Amino acid sequence: MTRLFVLVEGETEETFVNDLLAPHLYRASYLDVSARLMGGQRQKSRRGGIRPWSEARRGIENQLRQDAGLVVTTMVDYYGLPTRAPGAWPGRAEANRLPFPQRAAHVENAIRTDVATLMGNSFNPVRFVPYVMMHEFEAMLFSDCEKFAQAIYHPELADRFQEIRDGFNTPEEINDSPETAPSKRIEMLAPDYQKPVDGTAAASEIGLTVIGQE
Repeated sequence: MTRLFVLVEGETEETFVNDLLAPHLYRASYLDVSARLMGGQRQKSRRGGIRPWSEARRGIENQLRQDAGLVVTTMVDYYGLPTRAPGAWPGRAEANRLPFPQRAAHVENAIRTDVATLMGNSFNPVRFVPYVMMHEFEAMLFSDCEKFAQAIYHPELADRFQEIRDGFNTPEEINDSPETAPSKRIEMLAPDYQKPVDGTAAASEIGLTVIGQE
């Protein structure tokens, strides 16, 4: 049975993994699932956010070396990944030149290769399975706009959320600029939206099956 460790970029993702994804994986015979903020930072001034690759890489390496039976993954936001040295993530700058559906996979492959090289020839590559979302956690909530609106106690916003969703091929594409990222769009319509509590409640209401399909 697999034990899974997830390095995440923020408290919303951490809560999502621990409260929603973990129970799902336990039912699929995972032995243990846990999430931790990248860099282990809890200070308010540094809470959440994408760390430079050198720092993220060190956290991944530490987990893999400390526990030979552990599988490690990530839950990070493609658009937020640093593209310039010294903090650039492998493959991120080049990925911008690729078609949208190929970008996340390109970065995943690049960081997988970098970690495998770091760990050496004896490393079993199946122990590191990186995951890169195209945008922040809130993009997933547009997978079912009616349930999303109900979960955050704003059923009147379902149509507004749907209008946003209908402007993109997939929820993960909902972003034009830092001012129109999914969370910014939500906060403009529902100023009382609270991360991570509301986000996890909405994801639970929508369900992992629908999120995965979208």
